[in-house]
Amino acid sequence: MEKSTQPEAVSSVLKVFSILQALGDQKEIGVSELSQRLMMSKATTYRFLQTMKTLGYVSQEGEADKYSLTLKLYELGAKSLEYVELIELADKEMRIISEQTNEALHLGCLDDNAIIYVHKIDSGYNLRMESKIGRRNPIYSTAIGKVLLSDKEEAFVRERLSDVTFIKHTNKTLENTDQLIKTLLTVRQKHFAEDNEEQEPGLRCIAAPVYDRFGIIIAGVSISFPTIRFDEKRMEYYVGLLHTAGKNISQQLGYHDYPNI
Repeated sequence: MEKSTQPEAVSSVLKVFSILQALGDQKEIGVSELSQRLMMSKATTYRFLQTMKTLGYVSQEGEADKYSLTLKLYELGAKSLEYVELIELADKEMRIISEQTNEALHLGCLDDNAIIYVHKIDSGYNLRMESKIGRRNPIYSTAIGKVLLSDKEEAFVRERLSDVTFIKHTNKTLENTDQLIKTLLTVRQKHFAEDNEEQEPGLRCIAAPVYDRFGIIIAGVSISFPTIRFDEKRMEYYVGLLHTAGKNISQQLGYHDYPNI
């Protein structure tokens, strides 16, 4: 079944991008002209345009036969550029922390109902956390995940986790959304979050937020330690490093009211 449907799916993707390219080359175009240019039937072209219109990528002037691109593709591109800028700014700050701690550093963002690592610096020790850029982890059992939810309304948190099954990775993992919401109150007060062996036995993580120019938390930066190397007496020092990094990155993104904890 998969083999028989794959060529059709690929063909549909090619048609979508051909339409986008044509609309990008010409500000407005009618169905007839577009179908002739792309050598597609008028009915097929119309069907694709209507679907793209429903998704918000194409607009139609009233009932006229003229279609054009919306700004939705621009918004997607802007988000991609924002990630590039974020990573470039974060890398410098993360390397400063790495030089002072020799531990693993991660930069993570919200991706639907999980977090995704968009940048990392490995620990210099042989015993260290294994991770990959692009890897997804649960929101509820990670320090970065808790930080990313800490400025969100309770309704948002419940909606985002409505289809999530809380898996007990360890005996310390939170069991449900109610427990997570209670934990987020503490995160807001302290302005940092912890993962105390909630995601993986023997692993401790601390994370602080990064804000965009509108004061919205768009990322979390974290330090990860094997529990045998974590020094509870240095917690304030570690949090201070993360707050300094979060503040510097946020300021360069245009936010100048980072909480002074």
